[in-house]
Amino acid sequence: MFSKFHFSRIFQRVTGLSPGRFLSALRIQEAKRLLVTTRFAVTEISHQIGYSSVGTFSTRFTHSVGVSPIKYRQLQSAVPWSLIGHRHDLEGVSSARITGEISSPIERPVFAGLFPGRLLEGRPVRYTVIDGPGSFELADIPPGNWYLMTQSVEAGREDALDHPPGGDRSLYVGFGGPISVPPHSMTRRMDVQLRPMTPLHPPALLALRELFST
Repeated sequence: MFSKFHFSRIFQRVTGLSPGRFLSALRIQEAKRLLVTTRFAVTEISHQIGYSSVGTFSTRFTHSVGVSPIKYRQLQSAVPWSLIGHRHDLEGVSSARITGEISSPIERPVFAGLFPGRLLEGRPVRYTVIDGPGSFELADIPPGNWYLMTQSVEAGREDALDHPPGGDRSLYVGFGGPISVPPHSMTRRMDVQLRPMTPLHPPALLALRELFST
């Protein structure tokens, strides 16, 4: 039988997150699902997923998803939209860039973003969307240690409410890193292979609709 410390090390090596962080992400993902599929009040949802304080839940949800619980519920009733054509680069911040190839067994748009941790949550420091598997580039990357998080999902399911998804509608995910970006010029190549999401992958928490509307 594993000690809790040995279990935690193995769990983090397999999933990329500590058990506690992984559980926290699953709770937020369940809150996303309840907000879209039920009419429960935010207070009730926060209690259902294990939060004793609705304020703490709302703060954590907003940090992870990028929008408040109420706004997230409103976003899901918006008209359909497309991933294509979205990119976030800032001029003059840095001359560092990352290029590479994203491989996937299916042809559909791919989101690629840089995050401070191995979890697709919060706002990426840089991101792009490509039409399908192929070459990508992220430019003007600020100094720091970043993870490249990628995902591809069927149109209309960009927020990936099923965990894990299944069948032809599966969410495909991939990651690379950590990538250490110095304050001076550099070009780093990183190739990523997208694979079907499994229960061992942390959920994708970021609301792409909100990200692309700002």
